[in-house]
Amino acid sequence: MLGSLIETMRPRQWTKNSLVFAGILFSLKIFHPEALIRTLGAFLLFCLISGSVYILNDILDRGRDRLHPEKRHRPIASGRLSIRAASVAGFWFAACSLGLGFTLSSSLGWILFLYMILNIAYSLVLKNIVILDVLIIALGFVLRAVAGAVVIEVEISEWLLICTFLLALFLALCKRRYELIVMAADRASNHRAVLAHYSSTLVDQMIAVVTASALMAYALYTISDNVVQKFHTQNLIFTVPFVLFAIFRYLFLVLTQNKGGSPERVLIQDKAMVIDILLWVLAVIGILYFA
Repeated sequence: MLGSLIETMRPRQWTKNSLVFAGILFSLKIFHPEALIRTLGAFLLFCLISGSVYILNDILDRGRDRLHPEKRHRPIASGRLSIRAASVAGFWFAACSLGLGFTLSSSLGWILFLYMILNIAYSLVLKNIVILDVLIIALGFVLRAVAGAVVIEVEISEWLLICTFLLALFLALCKRRYELIVMAADRASNHRAVLAHYSSTLVDQMIAVVTASALMAYALYTISDNVVQKFHTQNLIFTVPFVLFAIFRYLFLVLTQNKGGSPERVLIQDKAMVIDILLWVLAVIGILYFA
């Protein structure tokens, strides 16, 4: 049962929680032990709270998941994990995350609470409202980035929040496209009701708008006056090619190989993507810390 419970918490998707490290990276505190420990704590608490949300989502969606070619193998949908055991575990994971979050930082505790409430509302109602469904997913990523800043008590750039929101929206739309293309239109709406309101043409146009907006926002962030004054360098502009490659590579995988259904799997398993992200991180550290 333990293995099924861990699987339901979706450890692969915990890579999304790495956004909490954005605050410590861009506040020039990545080599400060106390800040690093607090950020790591925030990361682990987001893993717990997001795991509890995934458990709730799988309980509510077990009927629809059985219609999905991949999701029907999930522990709850397949019957390997009972609803009662999953419910008890999810409650305690959420309680522990919130309790420890308020202990570590009251602001972090409230962000975790807001994240939980937002995702519960999404699982119950908001996931069925066209366009709002992907906006809520993107907002969850923004909360992760904000949590990483408040836990070490630093300000986070509004530009960085905009970039985070747009990139998360890009991933969410690519996932919707995967669900529309891979599953026939009628079966797709049976699996996720909101898909009945989407079309591949609409989603493709939305992806195009968000892609351009995300690239422009990141480029403007790197050369904004506040960033140049804060870091005393204009060289962040040289990290734009890494972001450009990552987006284009992801689009290539989505449009030619239908791999948009699992962003976390792409980010972990695609060697070109992994190398590019590592090079971006190293470039940012080199420019901000050693240039």
